[in-house]
Amino acid sequence: MSGFANLIGYRKDQEEFNELASRVKESFGEAFWNPAAQCLFDRVVSGEGDASMRPNQIIAVALPVKVLARREEEAIVGAVQRELLTPYGLRTLSPSDPNYKGRYEGDQQSRDLAYHQGSAWPWLLGPFIKAYVRVSEDHAQARSEALQLLQPIRVHLNEAGLGYVSELFDGATPQQPRGCIAQAWSVAEVLRAYYEDVLGKEPKDPLTG
Repeated sequence: MSGFANLIGYRKDQEEFNELASRVKESFGEAFWNPAAQCLFDRVVSGEGDASMRPNQIIAVALPVKVLARREEEAIVGAVQRELLTPYGLRTLSPSDPNYKGRYEGDQQSRDLAYHQGSAWPWLLGPFIKAYVRVSEDHAQARSEALQLLQPIRVHLNEAGLGYVSELFDGATPQQPRGCIAQAWSVAEVLRAYYEDVLGKEPKDPLTG
């Protein structure tokens, strides 16, 4: 909102939105940081944090505006890489969680239970790669490593929907492709991550500068 206000010349509104953004940044870390696990709570309800290890937190590191300290960002990327990263995306829940469902199969109810409880989503490679490169000390090396992270998806283009990326994969090995064979957000985030984060051609954001 501050960016929009700046674009249209609403300086007073921009100042107010900047103040609100500063307050959000301060309160976000206080509310969501899980010191025991050195990552973020998945959600906070009535002051109680849900410690389920899920991929939503990587988006907080990939935002165009920082909301966390550098050491916290690095810890989050490390935790997500250890617990959730697969060759084809991020799991929606850690395998160490008792509610984890490693395979998206069976009847409709069984598949629905697995959808957010362990299935790996390719589109989440996008924010993960952005966060991975961002917190790295050596961006050139990180971009090279990020390219390697996309290699399994490149092979996958010839395995299910020809030239496309599937909706999701099993969280458990061997990560079979599941869901629809051509998912727009899977394709879009892989392409965006390659262009912006691997090639380093991230466009200037007119709202943030």
